[in-house]
Amino acid sequence: MENKNLDKKLLAFDFGASSGRAMLGTFDGNKIYIEEIHRFSNDPVIVGGTMYWDVLRLFFEIKQSLVKSKRYGKIDSIGIDTWGVDFALLDEYGQLLENPIHYRDGRTAGMIEKSFEKISKDEFYEITGNQFMEINTAFQLLSLKENRLHLLERADVMLLMPDLFNYMLTGKKVTENSIASTTQLFDAKNRNWSDKVIKSLGLPENLFTEIVPSGTIIGKLSEDISEELKIDMFDVIAVSGHDTQSALVSVPTQEEDFIFLSCGTWSLLGTELNDPIINEKSNSYNITNESGYEEKASFLKNIIGLWLIQESKRQWEREGKVYSFGELEEMAQNAEPFRSFIDPDDPVFTPSGNIPERIREYCIKTNQPVPRNEAEIVRCINESLALKYRVALEEIEHCTGKVYSTIYMLGGGIQSKMLSQMTANACRMHVSAGPVEATVLGNIAIQLMATGEIKNLKEARKIIKDSQEIYRYLPKDTKLWEEAFYKFKKIIKVEELVEC
Repeated sequence: MENKNLDKKLLAFDFGASSGRAMLGTFDGNKIYIEEIHRFSNDPVIVGGTMYWDVLRLFFEIKQSLVKSKRYGKIDSIGIDTWGVDFALLDEYGQLLENPIHYRDGRTAGMIEKSFEKISKDEFYEITGNQFMEINTAFQLLSLKENRLHLLERADVMLLMPDLFNYMLTGKKVTENSIASTTQLFDAKNRNWSDKVIKSLGLPENLFTEIVPSGTIIGKLSEDISEELKIDMFDVIAVSGHDTQSALVSVPTQEEDFIFLSCGTWSLLGTELNDPIINEKSNSYNITNESGYEEKASFLKNIIGLWLIQESKRQWEREGKVYSFGELEEMAQNAEPFRSFIDPDDPVFTPSGNIPERIREYCIKTNQPVPRNEAEIVRCINESLALKYRVALEEIEHCTGKVYSTIYMLGGGIQSKMLSQMTANACRMHVSAGPVEATVLGNIAIQLMATGEIKNLKEARKIIKDSQEIYRYLPKDTKLWEEAFYKFKKIIKVEELVEC
């Protein structure tokens, strides 16, 4: 970074399901440079059988990051992105009614079916264009209405996670566009809250704040925090608050039509469109539409991702067997290929706990060879993920009527060379892997676009491509993978593509 005229200094806060970090971004007019200044764990806390996010500890870590940033000089702005769907409720005085509850908590069981008693599945999808998942905000709120109505009655405002942190920093209560679109309460075509869905579910209309576009400067750091931390006041920018949409800004291409795969705890595979696709085909495939920067529509499939590896690793550590991710991958490279498969999105794999045992039980249930050791478990997970990507890819292509040549794979998952290569093999496509820090770079780029330092999304993507190293993977062993795909579809009972 030496000898660079690094004028703009921006902070990107990126919260994942297991950790968070503050990254300093600097921009010299041509390239974006990033440096980690603070990293911290994000550990859910179970109290009385309920799984919570420790939001006050996370805000403490935001403050620690701001203190550490002082040694780099004046910060121009900050942006915060997080996972989707989760939220906090505030009372009339702006105080938390309780800590936000984790999307993996069991309170939403049965709520999708309950919602269809109030609004038909087809109408629900026609309005929101969202993939039906029990974790979605609509079903979390419905569970409160059904089981804890007193809490909803006391609530004045609902704020999704990035909006909550922005409120804590500025005192401004707004909802950013991309994070709103994860809720299944958002009208995908009109890009606003859906009165029809909210009223059908019987939710209080006062909970929902103004929706602002990604890249909105929502205010300055509050005077109280500025004084407490002895730092200058700076702009707080509502970047694309859903981390997937910040990552999507970093796709290193100038193509209009492309496939992206944002790969982390969750995998999100899809394409970017000018308008959402909401029809019988997309409904039957349960494909979601999210709203992103420049009001682009992200047409994508949510797939459980590296959570399966992460949670398996935690289970083995509980058993006294400690491996690095690199060691697990090396072990899996030497395991027998195509021995057994799972459906990563089977509900049995959603809760935390003993994933390896659940994989063995799944294989017994589906009459497959049972993985005998850690290597075979990891091999099974990676092959199954790559093949599930192929299923999602074919559904996306069938809905858009387009054929794509390259998958742009983004995020921490690309550090797995095994998964990157398997994705190319399974999907029979070139894989462009990078950048690893796609979410952070997109967060920073949106801040730069908000203040006019970068003109538009196209220029941002060129700058990010020039700033990062990109790796390419070519398909290999395609005949073997084609045979495995046929076997995989039979095991997970994938239906033939819908003709409507």
